[in-house]
Amino acid sequence: MSSQRIAVLDVDGTLVDTNYQHALAWYRAFRSLGETFPVWRIHRLIGMGGDQLVAALGGDDVEERIGEEARERWVTEADPLMEEVAVLPGARELLLALKERGHRVVLASSGKPHHVDNALDLLDARDIAEAWTTSEDVEATKPAPDLLQVALKKLGEPIDAPSILIGDSVYDVEAGKNAGMPSIVVRSGGFGDDELRDAGALEIFDTPADIAAALDRLDLSA
Repeated sequence: MSSQRIAVLDVDGTLVDTNYQHALAWYRAFRSLGETFPVWRIHRLIGMGGDQLVAALGGDDVEERIGEEARERWVTEADPLMEEVAVLPGARELLLALKERGHRVVLASSGKPHHVDNALDLLDARDIAEAWTTSEDVEATKPAPDLLQVALKKLGEPIDAPSILIGDSVYDVEAGKNAGMPSIVVRSGGFGDDELRDAGALEIFDTPADIAAALDRLDLSA
């Protein structure tokens, strides 16, 4: 009998609806430092870690001048917005469904520890997921594979253990590809289906609830 793949799940934008709050927090952080970027451009980079987002948005010059301060101010701006965050439809049910089908469940987040704690509380997921990551676990975030590999290590598994990634952005899919993990995605990241498929997504769903409903037809065996 074949075993089930490890289920590695992104958190922000995949299980909890935070992407637009993050984009607004970045906008306010940059503007407070004299740099104004259209929010749509920032939103296009949500899913990429803050270690890479500043340079991707404003170039190396902006990173060198205000990168560290922008990241600090982003946390200050994001914290109060987290009070508005809600769980995406069926997110906890998806975690439970995966566990019930024999998948080991690990959450791969590059969020600040207190933001991850908030998400875990909203999802009531501490007894479902075996482990989770935060920004403190890696230096290079998605689309680098490091975070996904650390997630597997937290389970005591090798970095090439058979796994499936569930995310919401092209950066999740690219990180999964770099880590050797096929990806299933939800549309809540705001990316187009064509972009997600071009990046390599196997399946695309509206919500975590839709993934849970499709688990019986998806072949997630190792």
